[in-house]
Amino acid sequence: MAATYGDLRHLLPANYKRLIATWLEEDCPSLDYGGFVVGESDGEARLLGKSEGLVAGVPFFDEVFAQLGCTIEWHVKEGDSLTPITHCATVRGPIRKILLGERVALNILARCSGIATKSHRMVSALRAQGWNGTLAGTRKTTPGFRVVEKYGILIGGADPHRHDLSHMTMLKDNHVWACANNRAAADGGVADPRDLESIAAAIPRAVQAAKAAGGFATKVEVECRSVEEANAAIGAGADVIMLDNFTSDGVRAAARQLKEEWAGKQRTFLIEVSGGLTEDNAAAFVCPDVDILSTSSIHQGTGIVDFSLKVSLR
Repeated sequence: MAATYGDLRHLLPANYKRLIATWLEEDCPSLDYGGFVVGESDGEARLLGKSEGLVAGVPFFDEVFAQLGCTIEWHVKEGDSLTPITHCATVRGPIRKILLGERVALNILARCSGIATKSHRMVSALRAQGWNGTLAGTRKTTPGFRVVEKYGILIGGADPHRHDLSHMTMLKDNHVWACANNRAAADGGVADPRDLESIAAAIPRAVQAAKAAGGFATKVEVECRSVEEANAAIGAGADVIMLDNFTSDGVRAAARQLKEEWAGKQRTFLIEVSGGLTEDNAAAFVCPDVDILSTSSIHQGTGIVDFSLKVSLR
């Protein structure tokens, strides 16, 4: 878990504060009628954890209220496991400002904690199977909310995978097919995506182009539909081979075959498995030859951890 090595808030980019400002503006774009009714009295609110799960998203919760001139005293630590009902924190400041930030802060915390909880649960289940590889998320994140979702994955002990298109080069089937089609067009024809032989033949050119553009510092991953495509990618110098939408038996056979074929040939690569993996079926895909399982199920469509704020006057 990355949190073992330090405070994960130090990973956050400066722009997360700007994001929070826009979220506050979205929730109150003009007049705060409820705040007018409350007036300027000071008070405090208790943050209550009302369901089981991990606490995640503390920096974002803090920043919402910092921008509104409030202070927070935490009574739990990020990554702690909750049992209902837990008094997690106390927010102090003008009641009007506490209520102004309430829903934005709770939405972020609930969602981030839900992702951390799901990630932790799935990592724990895979570790119980004796597998020590990497469970990773994907780039199937919510537009505008990616930094929170990736942060939650890290708190849960999983790997965030690449953060954006500039973080590692992933050549998916469409990239390779387009590359094959460009080559066919130069010869006056059209590539057929069902022609596995011509697609496999296009992979080395795609990998070499990616390496030429990204340089030595940017890893290249290739999505492969067959062992033949995987061998073409490894031979071209791909760093990560994704076996996509294989059956569990197919994954075990292909991963073992690839590791055995390339043993001692000065080609270092990782094998990633992806496609429809969930908490219910992921264990069937693990084996010593698989290095990474990637899934959007730990951050897309997950549940939440339920929190509420209860206000009281000082």
